[in-house]
Amino acid sequence: MATRESTQATEPARAVMTGAQALIRALADEGVEVIFGYPGAATIPIHDVLMDGKIRHILTRHEQGAAHAADGYARATGKVGVCLATSGPGALNLVTGIATAHMDSVPIVAITGQVATPKLGTDAFQEADTLGVTMPLVKHNYLVKDAKDIARVVREAFYIALTGRPGTVVIDLPVDLCYAEVEYERDGDMEMRGYRVDTAADPRAISEAGDLLNSASRPVICAGGGVIAAGASQELLALSELADIPVVHTLMGKGAFPDGHPHCLGLLGMHGLPWANHAVRECDLLIAVGMRFSDRSTGALARFAPHAKIVHIDIDPAEVGKLRKPDISIVGDAKDVLCALLEKIAERRRGEWLGQTANWRDTQQTSQASEEGRIDFVAIFEAMSRIAGDDAIVTTDVGQHQMWAAQYVKTSNPRGFISSGGLGTMGFGLPAAVGAQVAFPDRKVFVIAGDGSILMNSQELMTAVEQRLPIKILLFNNGYLGMVRQWQQIFWDRRYASTDISAQPDFSALASAYGAVGIKVEKESEIAGALESAMKVNDRPCLLDFHISREALVLPMIPAGGSVEDMLLQVD
Repeated sequence: MATRESTQATEPARAVMTGAQALIRALADEGVEVIFGYPGAATIPIHDVLMDGKIRHILTRHEQGAAHAADGYARATGKVGVCLATSGPGALNLVTGIATAHMDSVPIVAITGQVATPKLGTDAFQEADTLGVTMPLVKHNYLVKDAKDIARVVREAFYIALTGRPGTVVIDLPVDLCYAEVEYERDGDMEMRGYRVDTAADPRAISEAGDLLNSASRPVICAGGGVIAAGASQELLALSELADIPVVHTLMGKGAFPDGHPHCLGLLGMHGLPWANHAVRECDLLIAVGMRFSDRSTGALARFAPHAKIVHIDIDPAEVGKLRKPDISIVGDAKDVLCALLEKIAERRRGEWLGQTANWRDTQQTSQASEEGRIDFVAIFEAMSRIAGDDAIVTTDVGQHQMWAAQYVKTSNPRGFISSGGLGTMGFGLPAAVGAQVAFPDRKVFVIAGDGSILMNSQELMTAVEQRLPIKILLFNNGYLGMVRQWQQIFWDRRYASTDISAQPDFSALASAYGAVGIKVEKESEIAGALESAMKVNDRPCLLDFHISREALVLPMIPAGGSVEDMLLQVD
């Protein structure tokens, strides 16, 4: 595949070409190797150029799948993911995926076709105001009006998507510009008026944070997705080990700190592990790195870390103090800030504090009985952990299975756990796995899915089959929309309104119909053998349909607006 350097070395910096050719040339100059998309009339000239170029195009079976695949690719690699859709319904079908990526600070560039410029605003066939629709959901967006701007816009889009807090950028391209003749020229320096990213943190704030940490008796670090985005996992590990600091993480921060490390307390928040939540409640200093104090992580803000001084480290100044006012705010790149902070702190052992957190881990376990004749979901994760390995990538859909995965999947890979956090998008897991497996064809990729969420984008099984992607789909089938049903069980007197989905396809047969391998698993004794069979399938996806307890719960659970004191460890 052409890299940015090789493309520039072998092709002239200036050349006359069509707008569509300029678009693909500009993408190649940014190092793009793969695009996930679905064609339409407004993108025919773009797809035609792709046929003869070095950029690989993956045809998904729905535009939403293309956006999620680009998202999964970006999360797994740290590079910009690219998706492409036609005008009107094609562009609008990308919107959920665009919002999903942007809420989780994932760098993707979405390219959408548009009606010809003379027809803009006339309600022409398949016209939609893509610029207006996506404006509140992205970091930036463009409606290109002149073909000569295509190369510049692409370069700016990638720069914006990757710099500062990563995010999503949309390029809306009218079809007539694809045919226009332009002189392609790649500029030298990247200059954008009005867009400046200052990642240099205040040295005085870092020194003050170091003083607080040196004097703290019960510090806790909370790692958010910003640690992963900044590539700051090694610095986080060094800080924790130097000063004996336990670490909790948000859903987006899973993988930022090794799950198997003795300092790792795991997930905090609504479905966080009890000992993680207790540690945050009792700490006297909370160092929040790359997290935004979301409601699912904090519960009632007034009762979150009530005894603690707060140090908030984030690259986005808009997040600092937005929800919880910190005692010390440090705006800057997490990797650079943690490096600087390491120079300000002294080595220290905090055995008593770590012992207390270990005691909570030993005494605050959740419990629930599994339904006779159905599989205990924990047994699936235990079997998976024996075969996955440290290098595996796990994607999830959204629901109970997502929270179980966040609790039970063990990873030491900062980009090894991929899930929709801020938007909570059902149907995310399978297409995201497609993107991750395309990025890393030699790594094991697992999807943790539910019987409700898998049907939202099950058509992407066909994409995975066509691309010969050996994705393993672990389907947690309880015949319910499990997370909503759980709320109905606990708070709505078991009135299961519209959540019983026991009328469902035979999922193993559905997988087979797509050309994948489908395995139905109804007994715990069959789990190991089914997984072993799945791991032998190397040329197509394999779906394992696990029939789990119908009323299994995600525990612990802190009710919405509650705090650690309200945490439910078991439900009758």
